Amino acid sequence: METPPSTLEAVVQHPCQLGEGPVWDAHTQTLLWIDLLGGDIHEFTPATGTHSTVSVGQMVGAVALRRGGGLVAALQHGFGFVNRQTGEVTMVASPEAALPGNRFNDGKCDPAGRFWAGTTSYAELPNQASLYCLEADGTVKRQHQPVSMSNGLAWSPDGQTLYYIDTPTYEVVAFAYDQATGTIRAPQTVIQFTAGDGYPDGMTIDAEGMLWVAFWGGWRVGRYNPHTGQLLHCIWLPVAQVTSCTFGGPELRDLYITSARTGLSEPQLRTQPRAGALFVLKDCGFQGLPTNEFNG
Repeated sequence: METPPSTLEAVVQHPCQLGEGPVWDAHTQTLLWIDLLGGDIHEFTPATGTHSTVSVGQMVGAVALRRGGGLVAALQHGFGFVNRQTGEVTMVASPEAALPGNRFNDGKCDPAGRFWAGTTSYAELPNQASLYCLEADGTVKRQHQPVSMSNGLAWSPDGQTLYYIDTPTYEVVAFAYDQATGTIRAPQTVIQFTAGDGYPDGMTIDAEGMLWVAFWGGWRVGRYNPHTGQLLHCIWLPVAQVTSCTFGGPELRDLYITSARTGLSEPQLRTQPRAGALFVLKDCGFQGLPTNEFNG
């Protein structure tokens, strides 16, 4: 089943260089996302059409909501707390301070309120990075290595499985996940992509436990069954570099999709004028899960 691009709407046409990491805030009914290279955090209120931006002064790979207010972020130099109004950063931990060639990339909170995020090297070298978990008390644990480009994360509705994307592997791996301890084990490949699909990037999961994967260079988001590996649904976009997606709206039935324009040539940008925009597919026919928040 495919969704034609005409049903999509570019709700914020601000051209992010590398739009990423959409997060739905049910408390304020707003969507947050980042421009990774620009170090900006964007916020959009669908009810009013209001769009605002704050800068954190360094690259930002991902943000998540804090139950106590504000944001936790995977930043260029490590984990930090961010003032949502001003962008002021309070650094918490820098687990790769000895690896100046690396930066943090995608991240998300688990059902118990831990913040997970992984790294990648600026030069995109293989096997130079890791996946980390930030506990509520500020402790950081390395959970998985080696990694080349840590990307999409999603937890199953029953909280027993972590799905994970290391982009150059062209696969989704499932780990058995222990919510009480935050440990993962027994990785197995559950979805295998090919180079023709594009690079698997960000990811979310719906209430039925199906995975939604954004494809860099693939012009689309695909809905997959992680139990069979089958492609169930495809949403085509008018931009090639599709980066991530999440469900939002009052009933979590609107699918928000981020995109990028970095690396595109002038001729490519002329054919993709909305590259870097934030898209939405309203009332998409599926429902998401509530956003997990950081417990610290």
